[in-house]
Amino acid sequence: MRRSCVLFPRKGARVYGLPVFLALLVGACAATSVKRVDAGRVTDLSGYWNDTDVRIVCDSLIRACLDSPRVARETGRLGRNPVFLVGPFRNESDEHIDTSIIADIMELMIFNSGTADFVAGGPVREALRGERQDQQVNASEATASRLVNETGADFLLTGSVKTIVDQSGATRTRTYYVTAELTNIETNVRLWMDQNNEIKKIIKTSGARL
Repeated sequence: MRRSCVLFPRKGARVYGLPVFLALLVGACAATSVKRVDAGRVTDLSGYWNDTDVRIVCDSLIRACLDSPRVARETGRLGRNPVFLVGPFRNESDEHIDTSIIADIMELMIFNSGTADFVAGGPVREALRGERQDQQVNASEATASRLVNETGADFLLTGSVKTIVDQSGATRTRTYYVTAELTNIETNVRLWMDQNNEIKKIIKTSGARL
């Protein structure tokens, strides 16, 4: 005998697990749509920090750093490219922002400019030190990396992201203040600092708060 498959039970039949059945039915009807767009396209969906904001801020701050007369004077005094170490970029805003992306882009742009060199910090530095220690025991004397031979950094690059939020009714304004600083590690003297506050957004909602 052929069995038939029905979506709904017959009248009078007992129904078990109806919520589960409905959830599966709705899931089967749902569809996912994906559309590729140009990486440079502005896509403000929520009004929060996004990839376009990162590009604008990093481009502005790096240009200011590379054009700084103080940085140029210090480079001339050293007679070589200064060595930078990237420190933390603190998130002091009211939203979740992965500030490591800002630090990575700034490091990449300065490095590619050819005006500065970088040394590893944080977990990467600790991993390198661990590898050197391991080589003292397990690598041949001719190939083992020497201890106490790291290149010291001249300057530490750090920064922060802050926000000011103003709201009236269903309209909210978000302004981002991104600061970057370059500090002499030996003397604690600030060599350069600047702030970008170009990112300002007006978000209008229909009843729901962001």
